[in-house]
Amino acid sequence: MNILTGDDLRSLIERREGLCVSLFMPTHRMGTETQQNQIRYRNLLRKAEEKLIDSDLRPQEIREFLKPAHDLAGDVPFWQNQSDGLALYVSPASFNHFRLPISFEELVVVTNRFHLKPIIPAATGDREFFVLAVTQKDVRLIKGSRYAAEEIDLEAVPSTAAEFFRFDLLEKELQYHTRRHPAAFQGVGGGTEDPKDDILRYFKQVDKGIKIIMKGSHTPLVFAGVEYLYPIYKEANTYPHLMDDAITGSPEGLTADELHDHAWPLVEPVFEKEREKAIHLYKELSGTGRASNDIKEIIPAAYHGRIDTLFVSVGQQQWGRYNTETDEVILQDDATLSSADLLDYAAIQTLLNGGAVYAVSLDDIPDEALMVAIFRY
Repeated sequence: MNILTGDDLRSLIERREGLCVSLFMPTHRMGTETQQNQIRYRNLLRKAEEKLIDSDLRPQEIREFLKPAHDLAGDVPFWQNQSDGLALYVSPASFNHFRLPISFEELVVVTNRFHLKPIIPAATGDREFFVLAVTQKDVRLIKGSRYAAEEIDLEAVPSTAAEFFRFDLLEKELQYHTRRHPAAFQGVGGGTEDPKDDILRYFKQVDKGIKIIMKGSHTPLVFAGVEYLYPIYKEANTYPHLMDDAITGSPEGLTADELHDHAWPLVEPVFEKEREKAIHLYKELSGTGRASNDIKEIIPAAYHGRIDTLFVSVGQQQWGRYNTETDEVILQDDATLSSADLLDYAAIQTLLNGGAVYAVSLDDIPDEALMVAIFRY
């Protein structure tokens, strides 16, 4: 699996390099069915070629345009190491592909921007969380989404308790004294009578570093460490979204992905509750001017930053054009080089303007609509 980060998504959003090819397909992870991956991929490349012919590119130009994608077709190890879905993006100056645990429907889009809605569930912050993993050797902060995890640099926090106490005592011009402490922080201490006081002072320093990174965020934070440390950390904590449930046991040796897997069952109910609250709020606001299921109203609102929360169907498209000067929205039955999937456009504009996007199945959207929005004003 490739880790798809919010930065990756923003980079794809910002690219404007002429024609852009976006390709999506389900893939098999193992067995003889993996051979179908390459066959399916080559068939989709032929569809991309047909769409590029319609754009008046000459055959030689099409071959050059799609060369990185064609080269990938023959990469046997690549096709034998897949996840559940492949998303591929090609433009004149860039080539990106992501193997993700999402079983995409087959789709090829050729327009003047990348088609991003299918990958939004893998990268957006509406399901973002952090894990604070504490051991005797180090303190790590893991940033996770539904499908990925990455380690974040904790610059403002001493990397170990021993390092903290060493600097702390030097600052006070005191001699460092070791003593017997609880196993998790054995061999470190700041000279106090109670080992808990030493750990508490260290955790307060950790909390300061966490506050710098969070910067007013509402993102859930999960503590990972031996059981007796968590009450001490809760005493030091000032971040209001620390989870009551923790990952108990030493996280030493656990990778970011493993910590993600331990944390997800704890945070998933939080995200589901937030989604249900958003649906309930949409229903409450319907008919008041603060919510809408009208595409021609939602598109301008997304562009002008009025959308707080958007529910959009990840498996459907509504092609059309939007004039940013007049706010006119024109719906089309089929895709053209000058059109866009307006559902995709609304999702991207909402993200760019700091709104929350739920890219979900059609059955999970109120009013049996392709998308619905809650407005900020």
